[in-house]
Amino acid sequence: MEYLRNLGSAAVSTLVQKSGINLPFTLGSKVSSCATLWTLHDATKRDDGTPVSVFEYDLIHPLNKSTLPLAKNVLRKLRTIRHPDILKFMDVVESDSAIFIMTERVRPLQNALQAMPSRGSQEREEWLLWGLHRISVALAFINDSASSTHGNVCPKSIFITPSGEWKLGGFEVLSSPRDDLATMGGLLPEAMSCASPEVKKSGWSALKNEPVHAADSYALGLLLHATFNPTDPPPATLQPPHPPPQPSSRGAIPQSVFPSFRKLLNPNPKTRMSPKVFLDIGMAETAGEGSGFFSDNRLVKVCGGLDHFSLSSDGEKEALIRMLKESASSFPPEFAAFRVLPSLVSALEFGGASAASIVPLILQFGKNVPPEDYPRTVLMPLVKLYANPDRGMRMALLDSLPEYVEKLEKKVVVDQVWPHLQTGFSDTVAVIREATVRAIILLSSKLNDRILNNDLLRHLARMQNDPEASIRTNTCILIGRLGPTLGYNTKRKVLIPAFSRALKDPFVHARVAGLMAFMATSDCYDMEDVAGKVIPNVAGATLEKEKIVRDQAFKALELFIKKLEAHAATMVRLLQTSIVSSATGAAGTLASWAITSIGRKLAPNDLQSTISSGAEPLVAISPAADTTRATTGVSPGSLQPKGLRLGANKPNIDSITAQVFDEASTEDNGSWANDAPHDVFADGDWGAFESAPPITSPVPKPAIRPGLGFSSSNIVDWGSVLSPISVSNEKRPLSNPLSITPQLQIDGQRTSGIVPSFVAFSPASSARPTPVPSPALVDSQKERAIKPISKEEKAAEMARRKEERRLRIEKLKEQKKNTAAAAES
Repeated sequence: MEYLRNLGSAAVSTLVQKSGINLPFTLGSKVSSCATLWTLHDATKRDDGTPVSVFEYDLIHPLNKSTLPLAKNVLRKLRTIRHPDILKFMDVVESDSAIFIMTERVRPLQNALQAMPSRGSQEREEWLLWGLHRISVALAFINDSASSTHGNVCPKSIFITPSGEWKLGGFEVLSSPRDDLATMGGLLPEAMSCASPEVKKSGWSALKNEPVHAADSYALGLLLHATFNPTDPPPATLQPPHPPPQPSSRGAIPQSVFPSFRKLLNPNPKTRMSPKVFLDIGMAETAGEGSGFFSDNRLVKVCGGLDHFSLSSDGEKEALIRMLKESASSFPPEFAAFRVLPSLVSALEFGGASAASIVPLILQFGKNVPPEDYPRTVLMPLVKLYANPDRGMRMALLDSLPEYVEKLEKKVVVDQVWPHLQTGFSDTVAVIREATVRAIILLSSKLNDRILNNDLLRHLARMQNDPEASIRTNTCILIGRLGPTLGYNTKRKVLIPAFSRALKDPFVHARVAGLMAFMATSDCYDMEDVAGKVIPNVAGATLEKEKIVRDQAFKALELFIKKLEAHAATMVRLLQTSIVSSATGAAGTLASWAITSIGRKLAPNDLQSTISSGAEPLVAISPAADTTRATTGVSPGSLQPKGLRLGANKPNIDSITAQVFDEASTEDNGSWANDAPHDVFADGDWGAFESAPPITSPVPKPAIRPGLGFSSSNIVDWGSVLSPISVSNEKRPLSNPLSITPQLQIDGQRTSGIVPSFVAFSPASSARPTPVPSPALVDSQKERAIKPISKEEKAAEMARRKEERRLRIEKLKEQKKNTAAAAES
């Protein structure tokens, strides 16, 4: 058993080992001991670890056999007498060889007096008067209420609690003066040093005929001198003929106390001041010489106010709280931490106090508490108050949270604070909801992953729809701060939707908070989400009406664009292209890039072939009296192209033919008669046409009519397309609809453009044979088709064709006018 090593007596240790006694405490170091009676130990209560003190009486010691009745009297009186100023009894362990009395943790007054020089004179005087006040109250209770005499009032019978309060002990001879025990005072060590003159003269039996307080009053006067003048010798009145104390012997005793001090040391027991009278004079509120020395003491006032706090009026409570705030720094540290603080916690827990004013005081006085005692003394009482449904209590706890949140353990927050705190999210009072949201920012590091990624986010999702704009704004800010601590999947699911919702909030500061939250969590997004989700949402805010939102949006865009640029710089460069900086350059570069790409995809065999190996359209303008017709035919050989094949999907040829005939019939009605000359190339833009992307839409193939066949020798090139076309005055019916087939002219590995090729043909008849081009003409046409044409040549050719077209139209109109005049005549 580990505690046996710390026992002060080897005999007691041996006894306890043999008897197998199970002590309810664990003994610690020895504090002090008397010559024959008690040994004081520091100890710890086993069940809850509370610090306690243990008084050990060794029954085996040979000198203790005569004092055993005194030890039994101590145990009996501590059990039966309960008073705030008397040593608090907790438990006892008795055996045949030892008595262990467990009390509250205390230390002897003598040890405390040795540490007093480190304090200021004013603070020391206040503390001593406060202690003497407590002893006077205890003696008044014993003499008047218990009708007993203590008989052993001296510094060794007084003990100090951790709060600095004085507790009366030493009950070895406490009894009625008429009991036989009162005559055994001589058995106490150094008993005669504090005996009254009548005892020294006639012995302890003389007390039976004197007032109950006689011995205790004289001993109280000696105690007063010993506490204020610990280094001075005892007063001269202690020796016969017991002269009254002189003012020169006052020492450090306060001037207001000295008159009462002289009355306490009166040699005549009949006229000697009693402890009760001494207490009444000290507590007198009327100012007078030698009175009010207790009532003016700050510590006495504070203790009295705290003891009766629940019964005090509102004015008295406010006065006490104001005094505590003003004097908090001047109180002894142990008094503030262990006397004032528990009383404030009790007043707050059981009502009767304003939480808004008490909680800050608790934290202020808690600064004097040792670190090892802070969780038990300050934190646990505050944590228990979270279960209180009072809104004022909850607001006070949340407002003061920054002062104690760092000292809270994670397990305490998860198990005891969070279950009650989360009810604030659904409170009907907006102030509570907002304070709860703000508190999560401080407590987030104390919450576990389950709460952060599940329970908390569900509450915050509701808070984003709160009617109060400030709550929505603070919720967005909170989510932004929580972003880096969330799990990967939770970040992807929650952050962008939450901040995007904030950007649509009608409250301007909520929108700004959404943008700032995006920036604060910029490292939480994948680059794909940045490009596809974040930037599109942020970009919309650049057109906000409010300038503050626009400015923040541009800052956010700049941040994310830089991230994308940095990420793009690390990517593999698969394609080398030139960068353009203008719209015109971009259009030209895009067209050149697209045509070049198509050229690069052609097979090597196709690159060496010409366009004549594909479809072979022939277009001819047949002579007519008042209109021009374009017809198209496809040779059977053209159905099997050898090179690049365009127009794989063919529309319905019958519908195209019908449409062309309808247009021809409309033109026959003389639509050009009353109109200005129509320039068929007026809308032609070669520059745009040349730079346009390749046509990939299906090109229809016309039907093949009997007698209108043609072969590959009919193919024409860029030269034939741009050559003049003769028009006959003879009016003939339309033999075939117009068909325009796109052609690609390939130069090396680059596609230069797509142009329509028009080839003329007419129906075979005896009146007009079908012209067949000579081989030399065909070869020259092929050479021109292969040879590229410059832009200047194209422009000149267009101008020439426009002029020829205008002349033909004028000639047709003149012929039509002559025909009409001939018909009229």
